[in-house]
Amino acid sequence: MKKHYTIGMAGHIDHGKTSLTKALTNVYTDRLKEEQERNISIELGYAPLSLSDEMEVSIIDVPGHERFIRQMIAGVAGIDMVMLVIAADEGVMPQTREHLDILTLLGIKRGVIVVTKINKVDEEMLELAQMDIEESIEGTFLAEQPFFFVDSIEEVGLEQLKEGLIKELTNIPERNANGSFRLPIDQVFTVHGQGTVVRGTVYEGMVQEGDMVEVLPQGGLVRARQLQVHHETRASGQAGQRVAINLGGIEKSTLKRGDVICAPSQYESTETIDIALQTVANLDHVMKQRQAIKLHLGTSEVYGKIVFFDRNELTADPNEVLCQLRLDAPVVTRRGDRFIIRRPSPMETIGGGQVIDAHGKRYKFGEETIHMLAKKREGTPEELITDALLEKKVLSIKDLISHTGLQAETVKSVISGEAFVKLNGQEVTSTDVLNLVTRTIQHDLSTYHEEFPMRKGMPKAELIQANKSTFSKGLVETVINHEAEKQAINVIGPTVALTDHTPHPPLKWEKRVYNALDTLEKEDFKVSPLVEHLANQQLPSNLTDELIHYATQEELVFGLDEKLFIHHVPFKKMVHRLNDETSERFSLQDAKEATGLSRKYLVPFLEKLDELKLTKRDEQERIWMTSHLEEWMSE
Repeated sequence: MKKHYTIGMAGHIDHGKTSLTKALTNVYTDRLKEEQERNISIELGYAPLSLSDEMEVSIIDVPGHERFIRQMIAGVAGIDMVMLVIAADEGVMPQTREHLDILTLLGIKRGVIVVTKINKVDEEMLELAQMDIEESIEGTFLAEQPFFFVDSIEEVGLEQLKEGLIKELTNIPERNANGSFRLPIDQVFTVHGQGTVVRGTVYEGMVQEGDMVEVLPQGGLVRARQLQVHHETRASGQAGQRVAINLGGIEKSTLKRGDVICAPSQYESTETIDIALQTVANLDHVMKQRQAIKLHLGTSEVYGKIVFFDRNELTADPNEVLCQLRLDAPVVTRRGDRFIIRRPSPMETIGGGQVIDAHGKRYKFGEETIHMLAKKREGTPEELITDALLEKKVLSIKDLISHTGLQAETVKSVISGEAFVKLNGQEVTSTDVLNLVTRTIQHDLSTYHEEFPMRKGMPKAELIQANKSTFSKGLVETVINHEAEKQAINVIGPTVALTDHTPHPPLKWEKRVYNALDTLEKEDFKVSPLVEHLANQQLPSNLTDELIHYATQEELVFGLDEKLFIHHVPFKKMVHRLNDETSERFSLQDAKEATGLSRKYLVPFLEKLDELKLTKRDEQERIWMTSHLEEWMSE
C-alpha cells in the first residue's frame, strides 16, 4: 500500500514557491483571478507530487505575504514536512523568519531548505546566501536539514530535490490511520449537479465512501457521498491525504473553513482550552492578563482572550507558560493538538504550543492551579493509557508499559478500573475503544442494509475485512459477540444484522416485485422462468440475481432448478396434496399419481423436499419426516 504525505511550501513573498510547485508538479496553484493579476498567492494552493510508486504526496503552497499569514497557518497545520523556500537574490526576509517561527511552534520536525532563483546570482553571492540562511536557522528544527539549490524556470536541481524529498519522507512515520477520522475543512465549494464539497488534509483516521460523518462545531450527521484525491475518485481517504468529500444533506452556506468533518460521536467542540504556550523569542509587545488574542488551530481562527494563573503580563519567555484560552466561538480539538496564537492588533505572532486539556474549567489564580496544569501537561497514568489505546486500540500489558513509560505496577493498577477491558487475558483495550467499535459496526450494518435491503445481513467476514485497517479481527469479533448477547444485533449463521432489520425489496421497486410474484402464483406449477416475470415488470436487470436470492431466502419461492421457481402458495399446496395422498413411505410412481406432475417438475420437486428435510430418500422410496413436516407446515 502507498504511504501518504503532505508537504508544505513556506517562505517570503516572491521567493518562488508557486513557480517551484509548478516545476515539480506541472500544476499552477494560483487559480484565482486576483492572484494571477497581482502575481501573488492569496489562498492555499494544492498539487499532487509524483515521487515514487510507494508514496502519494501532496504539496500545499502557502501565501508568503504578511497579510495572508492566517492562510499560511491553516495550510501548514496539517503537513508532515516543509520546504522552506528562500530566493538566492534576496536571502532571509521577515516572512521567512515568521514562517520558521510558526513551523517550529506547530511542532514540525522535518524539512529541507530550497534556495531558488540560483541563476540570478553568481557563485560568491550564492555562498553568502547560504551562510546567511545557516545563521538564521541555527537552533531550529532545520539546522541539520539538507540544502537544495534550484532554478524553477531553467529546471535546474529539480531531480536532486525530488531525490532528497524521497529520502526525508522515507524516515517520517505515517499519520495515524487507525484513529478516529478527522478532517479540518480549508475549502468549501459547490459542484453543479453534485452539491456541497469540502476539502482538507485528513489529520487522523480514515473515511470511506458512504460513511456517515459529523459536522462540528454546529453538529449534525451527513453522508460522505463521494471522495476524491487530487480529482481522482477514491473509495476511501486516510490520514496524510488531501481529500475532497461530496457531502449529502447540507448546504454550502452552513459550512466554512475551520469547521471539522469527523467520525460521529468522537469529538466535541469547546470554548475553553488549557494550553502549554511557548512564546516567540522576539516578542515585541507585552501581553496583558485577559488580553484579546486570535487562535489558529487546524484550519480555524477564533478570537478570544488569554488567561494567566501565575502572572498578569507575558513577555518573551524561554520556558513553557501554562495558561488558558477562553474563546468567543467553539473549536474542535483534542489533547496534543498544536496551535498558534497571534495578537489581533498590532498584528504579531505571540507563540504556540500544545493543547493539554480540550475542556478546561475556570480555575483560581495561583500556584495550586499551575501545579494542576503541570500534572495535566505530563498526563495522568489513566490519560496516558487511554491515549495509547485510542491510538493502538489493543495492546498487551508489556506494550502498554513500553508505550507509556509507566511502571508495570502502575499500568496493572490503572487497567483494573472500569474504563478498561481485558481481552483473552493477554491484551487490554478501553471502553472508549469498544464503544468506537460498536458505533462503527452499527454504522457499517446500517449502510449495508441500506445498500442491500433484500439480504438477511452482512457477512461477518466482510464486516471484519472492512475494518481490518482500524480494528483487529479479535476486537471486532468480541464486540459482535457482546452486542449479540445484548440482543443489539442478530448473528444469523455467517451473517450479522441490526435487530430492527427485516429483508425487503427496495421501496422503489416493491410494488413491481410483488406484481411479478402474483403472476408467478397464478401459473401454479407450470411456470415460466422467474427472470421473465421480473423483466416484464421492467425491473432493473442488475437487480435480478439479488431479487431471486431474496425471494428464495425468504421462501417466497422454491427453486426447482436455476430457472424454474414455484410460488410458495402452490408449492405448499402440492406438499399437502402429496402428504395426504401417500403413506409414510412412497415411491416415485406414487408421487406421480398423487400430484399429476410430469417428470420435468416431479423429480426436482421431490429433490427439493429432500433438501428441505421434509422427506428422506431410502433407495427407491422416500420417507416423510413427520415432525419436521408439521413444523414447516405451521410456519
